[in-house]
Amino acid sequence: MNISPGPSTPKAKSRLRIPARQVFGDPYCFLAFGFGSGLAPVAPGTFGTLAAVPVYALVAGLAFPAYAGLVLGLFAAGVPICQRCERRLGIHDHSGIVWDEIVGFLITMGGVPFSWPAVVLGFALFRLFDVLKPWPISRLDREVAGGFGVMLDDALAGVFAAGGLHLLLPYVNA
Repeated sequence: MNISPGPSTPKAKSRLRIPARQVFGDPYCFLAFGFGSGLAPVAPGTFGTLAAVPVYALVAGLAFPAYAGLVLGLFAAGVPICQRCERRLGIHDHSGIVWDEIVGFLITMGGVPFSWPAVVLGFALFRLFDVLKPWPISRLDREVAGGFGVMLDDALAGVFAAGGLHLLLPYVNA
């Protein structure tokens, strides 16, 4: 694991404009940019999370062990995908790299039957934790480098959001 000391505030993600041809012409960047959703000129993380909704709809009916295995596999695949895209762009954790948002949202929705109220609440909670980055998410975001670092803070935001979702969902579906 690449751990490097960081500043006391979360590192700023690069918002440098990446040409679409560069993303669509490179399989690693195509995946890291959430099938192109990370090219959104504003709020690419939100658009990346939106790209996760149909993925969740497709896999929500899986038995929990299969769902968890799939999400774990997507997390593991995300480490080299994001790392290689970072290297090819020459930019650490570019804001358009949203594979981590896709996986984080899928973590949020783990064990939750598909319903639009659950999707909306899970979406809102995941975005809240991903943007605010409460401790220890903020620390991981600052101190863990490389593809693993890109993935880890969003995975933990997904865990926090999942906890909130499971606490609030009975009130939404009541």
